[in-house]
Amino acid sequence: MNSSYFNSAAGAFLGILFVVMTLSIVSEGIYDAHEPETEGFAIEVAESSGDAGAPAEEAAPELIAPLLASADPAKGEAVFKKCAACHTNDASNANKVGPGLWNIVNRPVAAHDDFKYSAAMTEFSEGGSVAWDYEHLSNFLAAPKKYIKGTAMGFAGLKKIDERADLIAYLRTVGDTPAPLPEATETAAEPAATEPAAEPAAMEPAAEPAETPAPSE
Repeated sequence: MNSSYFNSAAGAFLGILFVVMTLSIVSEGIYDAHEPETEGFAIEVAESSGDAGAPAEEAAPELIAPLLASADPAKGEAVFKKCAACHTNDASNANKVGPGLWNIVNRPVAAHDDFKYSAAMTEFSEGGSVAWDYEHLSNFLAAPKKYIKGTAMGFAGLKKIDERADLIAYLRTVGDTPAPLPEATETAAEPAATEPAAEPAAMEPAAEPAETPAPSE
C-alpha cells in the first residue's frame, strides 16, 4: 500500500516536472531575447548649434529716452515712496541711508558732499567724469547690484521700464531747474535722391549715299 502510494506520487511529480520543462523550452523558443552587447539604454542627444558652455548673450538694455516725453511725473512721485525711506527729495538735500536726490539728474556720480560712497560707486564714477544721465539712472534703477556690482544700495530694482520712466520724470522736477529732456534722434535715414534718367540721345538721320556716276558707255 505504501509502495503503491509512493510510486503514484513519484509519477505525478515527474509528470509535472516534464510539463514544466516542456513549457520552459517552448517559451524560450517563442520569446528569444538576446543579451545586448552593452548594458543600459542608449540615449540620443541632438547636437546643439552653439557651444554648450558659452554663456547666453544678454539683451541690450532698452533705452529710456524715447519714453520720457510721455512719462507721468505724478505717477513717478508715487513710485518715489519706495525710495523715501533712504533718500530725501527736497532742497535741503540731506543725506539719510542714501544721499539726497535734489538735482540728481545729470549730477556727477558719487559727488554728494558728506556722504560716504561704496568703493564700487566711487570706481564707477571715474573721478567725477560719469554723471547720472537718463540712461545711467534707468539702468541703475532697473537692477542696482547688477549694474554696479558691489554697490551698497540694497534696493531690488524697478523691472518695468514705464515705471522707471515715470520715476525719472519726477526726479527731473526735483531740482533747481528741470534738466532738459534728451532730443529725439531720427532713426530713419532719408532716401537718397535719385538722379533723373538721362534722355536718350537724338538719333541723327543716316547720311544719304553719295551719287555714283553713271557708267560710261
